Amino acid sequence: MSAQVIDGRACARALKASVAADIELLKEERLPIGLATVMVGDAYGSVAYERRLRRLAADLGVPYLPRRLPATVSQAELDDTIAELNAAPDVSGILVLRPLPPHLSEAVTFQAIHPAKDIEAVHPQNAGLLALGVPRYVPSTAASAYHLLDTWLDSVGEDRADFYHRSLIVVVGRSNNVGKPAVSLGYDRQAAVESIDEWASHTGTLGRHTRRADVLIVAAGRPGLIRAEHVNDHAVVIDVGINPRTGPDGVTHMVGDVDHATVAPRVRALTPVPGGVGPVTDVWLLRNTAAAARVNSARLLSSQEPS
Repeated sequence: MSAQVIDGRACARALKASVAADIELLKEERLPIGLATVMVGDAYGSVAYERRLRRLAADLGVPYLPRRLPATVSQAELDDTIAELNAAPDVSGILVLRPLPPHLSEAVTFQAIHPAKDIEAVHPQNAGLLALGVPRYVPSTAASAYHLLDTWLDSVGEDRADFYHRSLIVVVGRSNNVGKPAVSLGYDRQAAVESIDEWASHTGTLGRHTRRADVLIVAAGRPGLIRAEHVNDHAVVIDVGINPRTGPDGVTHMVGDVDHATVAPRVRALTPVPGGVGPVTDVWLLRNTAAAARVNSARLLSSQEPS
């Protein structure tokens, strides 16, 4: 058996066409849309992500406002930058790129983003709405993992509701931007959901959990964490990992959290890295940016109405 490859690039192309139509409607209605990113330092992954978003925003005709800050920036200076973007009428969505340097607080930073412009749902208000099953925005990476899974289920003729009702989804990784939202989205689909993190590998219990999974979503940030002995032959594996690795030739490329060479022969379906979750995530972020344009326009209109 060899896994069916779930093609993220094809899925992203289809989603991009839908997002492009949404953006054209916004322009016809003269609703302002703009994506702002804030990057502190020059981490390889952040630089690569910003570059992709810049290209995609240009393709879709979305104004893009990057803010690059030195790694030594203070929390107050970072918060001031976010406050400036909160007040900018031409910015509908704000993304603070991870990782932040250790001296900066993610919790404080995310709380500084206006909830209406928080397109990754990291503000406590938006994270709470997501956990309650009534999200304002669905975080792009977790949303993309399930969008790929849903699209694949349609392609193989599986009924989505029936599949989720009888499936166990195991999420490896408990980050605020991927792991925890992925658990909430599994609950929304009425699946059984289990959450573990990379520490299970240190205690020798990782496989005990992952081998039971019908769907394995891996977002631990550990290259090659999941190997053949951690999966069963009916599993659908969604590899969210994006880990830079420099080869002997000095060229840096991305690898996932799944050891594809050993896992692919054993499972039912698998997303590649690169070319899996990543391309869909980029488009989903622009989708959230378009949705935020409507949220912000409604908010501003409401504030202008006489009391």
